[in-house]
Amino acid sequence: MTGDTAVVIPAANEADRIAATVKAAAALPGVDLVVVVDDGSRDQTGRVARAAGARVVRHSRNRGKAAAMESGAEAVRLLDEDAAPRHLLFLDADLGDTAGAAAPLVEPVRSGEADVTIAVFTTRVKLGGHGLVVRLSREGIRRATGLEFAQPLNGQRCLTRAAFEAARPLAHGFGVETAMTIDLVRKGFRVREVEVDMAHRATGTDWRAQLHRAIQFRDVARALAIRDPLVTQNLDKLHRKR
Repeated sequence: MTGDTAVVIPAANEADRIAATVKAAAALPGVDLVVVVDDGSRDQTGRVARAAGARVVRHSRNRGKAAAMESGAEAVRLLDEDAAPRHLLFLDADLGDTAGAAAPLVEPVRSGEADVTIAVFTTRVKLGGHGLVVRLSREGIRRATGLEFAQPLNGQRCLTRAAFEAARPLAHGFGVETAMTIDLVRKGFRVREVEVDMAHRATGTDWRAQLHRAIQFRDVARALAIRDPLVTQNLDKLHRKR
């Protein structure tokens, strides 16, 4: 099969890992385009990504993950012109060489067996505090759709162009994955989780990591509140379980 899939990588201050991620992603079956969205980086992320073979879109300031995903998908659409629209594989910038294990995410979409695939990492590092946000997302998706997902916040996802367009406008910030899953299931798209042998950089437990999780919680809660007004009534319960 010829190339029919584009990889979109939102990236902020990832100069140390972006080259490995880009090169591994470019070698995936069906991938003929890698777009890195340099989301206001203060380091050399964009330059390193371009040197590794990626097309680079730059935001002059940090606009957040959802905005970077939108910019990357729009760049792919413009490059497609009158050709058949590519599938979109979203990968995080810090995957490094493990991005090369994303092939099982792409295969069901390319073959027409699924409209959306979501990664389930087979190797995980337990990180303090992250479970609270996962529980919020998982329970919110279950309430909204009746389905339960093992790793609802995983950003490694492959979608048909039609599915991506149906998910727009994307929810703000880190609420994007939760909102996307709910919206696409409700619209009848086939969403499947797929196990992959991939790994992130460990985020740790210092104050920066705790702030990151607090922002995640806020964004996921906002996305859920829009889709299920009763979700705000469950936040106290989730805090008590922490």
